[in-house]
Amino acid sequence: MASTYTSNIRLTKQGDGDNPNTWGTVLNDQVISLVDDAIASYTTVSIGSAATVTLSAVQGGADVPRSAFLELKGSVGGANNTISLVIPANSKSYVINNKVSANTTASDIVKIKTASGDGYDVPLGAVGLVICDGTSVYSLNATGFNLGTAASADIGVCTTNVPDTSLADIRYLRVSTSANVSLIGTKYIVGASASTPGNLIIGANARAYNAIVTVTDAACISVNFALANNFLVTLGGNRTLKAPTNCTVGQGGSIYFIQDSTGSRTLGYNTAWQFVSATVPTLSTGASDVDMLVYNARSATTIDAVVLKDFDR
Repeated sequence: MASTYTSNIRLTKQGDGDNPNTWGTVLNDQVISLVDDAIASYTTVSIGSAATVTLSAVQGGADVPRSAFLELKGSVGGANNTISLVIPANSKSYVINNKVSANTTASDIVKIKTASGDGYDVPLGAVGLVICDGTSVYSLNATGFNLGTAASADIGVCTTNVPDTSLADIRYLRVSTSANVSLIGTKYIVGASASTPGNLIIGANARAYNAIVTVTDAACISVNFALANNFLVTLGGNRTLKAPTNCTVGQGGSIYFIQDSTGSRTLGYNTAWQFVSATVPTLSTGASDVDMLVYNARSATTIDAVVLKDFDR
């Protein structure tokens, strides 16, 4: 009975009574060695100027497309911006190390395909796994771990702001989908720019800080807690501090009050502001004096505060 061959990696299946006195040699050379190639062989394929490079299959003998790993070398360009690397129409996987260089444009590609099926465009410089189902070729990461060379990738959705204890080793920053996140120097900025109110800025040394927002001076000073945690206002007359807008329970921060060059400006407070022992503080009165009100929102309408006075200027 004549020998036959396996359907996918073309190993010799010796017939009854075949190869007397050489049966073991055929087993070693046409089965065991070829299985070794299919599992671990690393083979280089040269890509030249032809539009198609075909990897020929050999029944029961050594061939390139039986290898587990294929390194593509050469260049794409000139008349052919796409080179088709044609593999046998057998079920098999390949790890592709694409070291092909482009001679012309970024559109230069190598397409891994069978003679008649759909193919997969392997990016220049990529290393990855492709799978042939016997007809067409697919990338293992086409709809899954398709990270490529991107600087960042979506790895899922976090539904809470604070991780569970079991997730304590996972550090992440939750940002609204409408937020603008940009890299400025070595810092990731949430907001339009480094000067935009309300930025959360995380730098290369992992500092987190909030911008100081300058508040418009007026007879009744209004502070919008949605813009930031820290504020500054220069007093140009006797003023009253209104209840803050957009107050969130637990928000804390500070407000600098700076006397103008005249000084002696006074500051009254809306009843939302609560002070130690119910005693309303007075400000320093010297020209250009700097005081700081430190606050924490006990509720949306009750802001506990203390005033620290007369900082060096």
